[in-house]
Amino acid sequence: MAAAPTSPLPPEQSHLHTPPPNDESFHKERPEIWSSDHLGTMPTQYSDPSGAQRRSHKTSHRMYGMRSKLGLQPLAPVHEEHDLAEHQDLLWSRIRMALREPFAEFMGVFILVLFGNGSVAQVQLSAGQVTAPGANGFGEYQSISWGWGLGTMLGIYVAGDSGAYLNPAVTFANCYYRGLPWRRFPIYLVAQVLGGFVAAGVVYGNYVNAINNVQGYGIRTVPPAVNATAGIFCTYPQSFLSKWSQICSEFIASSILMLVILALKDDTHNGASNGGGNMFPLALFFLIFGLGACFGWETGYAINLARDFGPRLMSYILGYGTEVWSAGNYYFWIPMFVPFLGCMFGGFLYDLFIYTGPSPINTPWLGLKRILKPSEAIKARKERTRRNRAEGNV
Repeated sequence: MAAAPTSPLPPEQSHLHTPPPNDESFHKERPEIWSSDHLGTMPTQYSDPSGAQRRSHKTSHRMYGMRSKLGLQPLAPVHEEHDLAEHQDLLWSRIRMALREPFAEFMGVFILVLFGNGSVAQVQLSAGQVTAPGANGFGEYQSISWGWGLGTMLGIYVAGDSGAYLNPAVTFANCYYRGLPWRRFPIYLVAQVLGGFVAAGVVYGNYVNAINNVQGYGIRTVPPAVNATAGIFCTYPQSFLSKWSQICSEFIASSILMLVILALKDDTHNGASNGGGNMFPLALFFLIFGLGACFGWETGYAINLARDFGPRLMSYILGYGTEVWSAGNYYFWIPMFVPFLGCMFGGFLYDLFIYTGPSPINTPWLGLKRILKPSEAIKARKERTRRNRAEGNV
């Protein structure tokens, strides 16, 4: 991706975060993505509950170096009383302090995939069960949309401290359009993929007997095989789709995802009373539900590398074989890479036509000047780094 905006960029927002005391315009000018602002008023590195600036924390202060190298805020988002407690001197407490936000991303995606894959498993494996209400299984296609929507909403609540991006493509677009430090992207990517990977293993462990009941003990097949269960964990396209149609389906859904997220987090326009605010997690529930209901059938609307690649890798390890990679004419790379293109395009559309705050799109030649004149990009990057350090963002 290209360079981030050249204007002063704020630290990340979450339900523990409040704006720096000397920058009252921060929240309106630079809303963060995938976070749930104002869910609480616990103190941060900037203020105590009364809003007064406070001293550095004892334990988190020792984590300055490691956190800065990872692109995280030098001070971890933690309650001061907890930070000063004696148990923070323990080894695991220090590790948790250093990696609090990546751990939050891990847990957020874990919850997201746990609910999403769990809903797919219940619908697919219980199909035709006469003991269900209506004697036709425990769920239907819309149950899957509900599961992914609920997983997204609850994942955002769990991962609020990190910004709750839950999606590498959304994280990537946030680095470009909203100034999230690029150094933070790799550690978030790893945490998100691991969250999906582990969640898929938990779902498999919970439903392994049901899978054996449907397929036979030790038999594991991939769509379009009859009774295939690999689709519980990751997405597979309908057999009639061309490669171009597969790409378009993921691209369109990812573009919608990013455009709506930016709108919900833009407190400078009047939609829904100045942004999503505390209703942002609920709004994301409806967004994901709507994407599944309207664009989910053809490819399974992965729109998320972590949600697809992590579980796909787990299914390969669990015995579904190399067909998890070759199915759909090697479809696996599409949900890995196309969401990045879609999210970047959705962000481009929003910033081009609606957003009036700092953005690469709101620079000369819609940001292309940085590509055509690399010296300008280097200069802007140095200035941005200087300001971030001065404001304590990295």
